[in-house]
Amino acid sequence: MNRLWFRISGLSGILGGLVLFAGDMLLYYNDSGTDLLKNMGNSSDLRIILSGISALVATWLYLIGLSQVYYAFKPSSVNIIKIVVICFAAIFIIYGIVHAEYIAIAVTAKLSIQNQLNIAESTKLATQTNNILRLFAYPFFAVLSFLFIKQVWIKKTLYPRWIILFFPLIPFLFKDIVSSLLSGRAWLIIMGGYLNLLIVFFFLASTISLWNKYPGINENKNKQ
Repeated sequence: MNRLWFRISGLSGILGGLVLFAGDMLLYYNDSGTDLLKNMGNSSDLRIILSGISALVATWLYLIGLSQVYYAFKPSSVNIIKIVVICFAAIFIIYGIVHAEYIAIAVTAKLSIQNQLNIAESTKLATQTNNILRLFAYPFFAVLSFLFIKQVWIKKTLYPRWIILFFPLIPFLFKDIVSSLLSGRAWLIIMGGYLNLLIVFFFLASTISLWNKYPGINENKNKQ
């Protein structure tokens, strides 16, 4: 893996997060207020379609970005590398599927507004499906969090220890605190795309920390 691809893969992860964040905003951001269901129901057909497409594009970009994580974990054992990559990949794929399923919520919300139906009741089934899909990510996230933090802390990766602060688990734990500090459009933007912003910050921190490191050289040093 050459240095150029090492950097491009990190930038791909950042771009993936920004694409899916844009997909969130296509559903949530409008002048209807901060009620996410009503905002989705008032989104145009084009915005809903583009938001759905963003899930596929972002998932591809996320998976390309995993190349950087893979080589950053080269000093770890082969089994740990495999588990970390598989967990990351599983989470990113679930992210994409969950976002794509939001299209069902948005379309149902749109129909309920157009036909003057109860929006909460109309979107209940699609929302329940979305919540169930999210549950599949938790076991992968638990295993990944343990291995990632442990390996970085004992210096079995190319990452510096400060990268732990940008690992998604840490800012995720502060989600409710962040939410309580925001209001209006700031709340809508930050909380509407919170999970994808976490991935953007992670890949940004990862790319910055590894920018001048060459995987082949660092790997050889660790083997000596």
